[in-house]
Amino acid sequence: MSMLSSVTSPFTPPIVKRLLGWNKGEGEDKWSEKAVKSLVKKLKKTGGLDELEKSITTQNPKTKCITIPRSLDGRLQVSHRKGLPHVIYCRLWRWPDLQSHHELRALEFCEYAFSLKRDEVCVNPYHYTRVEAPVLPPVLVPRQPQGDVPSELPLLDSNFGSSVPENTNLPENFDSNSFNIPETPPPGYMSEDGDQDQQSPVSMDSMVSSPSNWDSATETIPTSPSPPLDVMPVTYCEPAFWCSISYYELNTRVGETFHASQPSVTVDGYTDPSNADRFCLGLLSNVNRSQVVETTRCHVGKGVRLYYIGGEVFAECLSESSIFVQSPNCNQRYGWHPATVCKIPPGCNLKIFNNQEFAALLSQSVGQGFEAVYQLTRMCTIRMSFVKGWGAEYRRQTVTSTPCWIELHLNGPLQWLDKVLTQMGSPRIPCTSMS
Repeated sequence: MSMLSSVTSPFTPPIVKRLLGWNKGEGEDKWSEKAVKSLVKKLKKTGGLDELEKSITTQNPKTKCITIPRSLDGRLQVSHRKGLPHVIYCRLWRWPDLQSHHELRALEFCEYAFSLKRDEVCVNPYHYTRVEAPVLPPVLVPRQPQGDVPSELPLLDSNFGSSVPENTNLPENFDSNSFNIPETPPPGYMSEDGDQDQQSPVSMDSMVSSPSNWDSATETIPTSPSPPLDVMPVTYCEPAFWCSISYYELNTRVGETFHASQPSVTVDGYTDPSNADRFCLGLLSNVNRSQVVETTRCHVGKGVRLYYIGGEVFAECLSESSIFVQSPNCNQRYGWHPATVCKIPPGCNLKIFNNQEFAALLSQSVGQGFEAVYQLTRMCTIRMSFVKGWGAEYRRQTVTSTPCWIELHLNGPLQWLDKVLTQMGSPRIPCTSMS
C-alpha cells in the first residue's frame, strides 16, 4: 500500500487520499491522483464510491459492478493520456505491470464487463482476472530406430515459398478492441498495390483447394506404424526471449536481431533508441537504401505492437498504413493456404499464433514421422511487411520485394521442436528447426 500523503495536495479530498493509499504502483503519483479524482467525480453522481472503497479495501470480487459511462471509442482520457478505463484502474489497484486489456478477462458474473460493450463499463478491479498462459501437455515422443530416420536434411514444403501467396484481409465489422477471431474466414482483398480498400469476392474455396495446402502437405507423409514402447515426454519450456525479430529492406537484412523479453513489444519507424519493449527501425542505417525504401520508412510511423499473452501472439496495427502478415498458424486455423498474406488495417489486430494449437499439431505430427514434425518449422516463423503488401493480388509478389518488413522467430515453439526432433533421432546431417 503506497504512502502518498507527502505527494498529494493538502486540498485533496479524503476519499481520494484513502483510495490512493491502496495504489500498487510506484511513480507517476500526480497522474494517479488525477485518475482517481476523475473516477471519484463520476461515481459521486451514481453513488458508487462506497462500493469502490469496499472493493479495494476488502479485495473482494463479490462486490457489485462499479460503472462509468462508456465513451465513443471506449477510452478514458486522464490528463494528456488515453486508455481503457478498466485497464487504468486494474493497473492502479492490482497489477502495476499490466500492459493492455488483452491481459484481462472479466469474471462471469460481471454484468458490465468491458467486453460486453454495454453503455456502462465496470471498472471494479476485482471483477477482472489476469489471463495466464495454459500449461501445455508434454508431447510423447517415441525414439525412432536409426533406419527410420532420414539420411538427409528434410526439405520444407517447397510450395510454401515458390508459389505466389494468396491474399485476404479482415472483415469490415472486425472488432478492433477484441482479439476474438471471427468464426468464418474474412473475404478476399484485391488491389493493384495495396493502396485501395475495395472488397473482392475471392472464394475461400480457391484458397484451400490448392494441392499445397497445409492438410494435403501433411497427408502426403505416411503414418508410421505403432510407436515403440520407449516413449519419452518432451515438455514445453518458456524461454527468456519469447521471439526474435529481424528487420529487412527488400532482400537485405538491416541491423541487429531484436530479442523480445517483454510481453508487449512495439516495432516502429521512429529514431528513439530501442529498449526492452521497443524496436525502433528509424535509427537503422543502410548505405544501399533506395528512394522507395526511404519513402516507405517515412510511413511506418507507430508501426505494430506485438503481444505475447496467455500463450497467444497478437499483432495490432498502430500505424496509419496497413501491415501485412504471413502467419502459417493463423492460416491453418482458417483453412487457408499456409502462405496466405493477411492485411491488417490501422487500429485492427489479429491473433497470429496460438501455443495450444501448435501443441496439438506437434503431438499429431509425431505419429506421422520425422519429416512431418520438421515441416512445423514453417509455422514458427511469421513475416510482416509495413505499408506495402505482397502476394497474388499485389504488384509485389514476394516478401523480399517489399520495401520494409520484419521476420519473427518464435523461440519457445522452435526450441520445443528441436527437443522433439532430437528425441526422435537426429539425421546424419545435423538438422534443427533453426536450420
